[in-house]
Amino acid sequence: MELKNKIVVITGAGSGIGAATASLMGEHGAKVIVSDMNMKRAQRTVDGIAKKGGSSFAVRANVTKFEEVEALVSKAVEEYGRLDVMINNAGIGGKNQKKTAEHTHEDWHNVIAVNQTGVFYCMQVALEQMMKQGFGNIVNVASLAGLKPSGYNLSYSASKYAVVGMTKSAALEYGRKNIRINAVCPGYTHSALLDQLLNSKPDMENTLKRLIPMDRFGEANEIAEAIAWLASDNSKYITGQTITLDGGTSLL
Repeated sequence: MELKNKIVVITGAGSGIGAATASLMGEHGAKVIVSDMNMKRAQRTVDGIAKKGGSSFAVRANVTKFEEVEALVSKAVEEYGRLDVMINNAGIGGKNQKKTAEHTHEDWHNVIAVNQTGVFYCMQVALEQMMKQGFGNIVNVASLAGLKPSGYNLSYSASKYAVVGMTKSAALEYGRKNIRINAVCPGYTHSALLDQLLNSKPDMENTLKRLIPMDRFGEANEIAEAIAWLASDNSKYITGQTITLDGGTSLL
């Protein structure tokens, strides 16, 4: 993949899909700004990239705070002079699995703040910089839950449908400005979010796997491959699209 010397900011890059993406892009020669709320995890990702000869540094940022997103992008530009790729990966799930009428307001506000408003803030700040420099590429991490119904999961589903919609709307607006915007929609993938779900219901693993034609969960590195491809010049005629990586779940 054509990623050498690209300046890449990745949110939520301290673990899971974000960490796997940062590692992969570092291996391909990108200069990666690893952002996370947890600096210990972020630094672990940076150290892993360094061990493989890559270039990276960590920045703590809460994507629900606009000024912290501005500071994150400013640090990338201050260090490297530009922002080639913004990967909006930071996301959370609700603490409770409840039907809509019982859905907690705490879960609604927290999930929407990170998954939806956070992506909006990151897109807005990144787009401002990309407009100045005349080019750019944004990859949003949505979810299968943003493409088909997901019960007992209203705030998460709502936020991920929003990410898909924001991706397409912004891609339409900025296509003539040399800025591409796409999204990936992972299905059930080994991550902290999936672990949280499985821990809440011990019999859930077998139930979920029955919904996956490939009969297994995805791996973070498999999602990272798709993100890196969208971030690379190998996909330079693609914008406003979603790539679904779900082992065939959406076929059912």
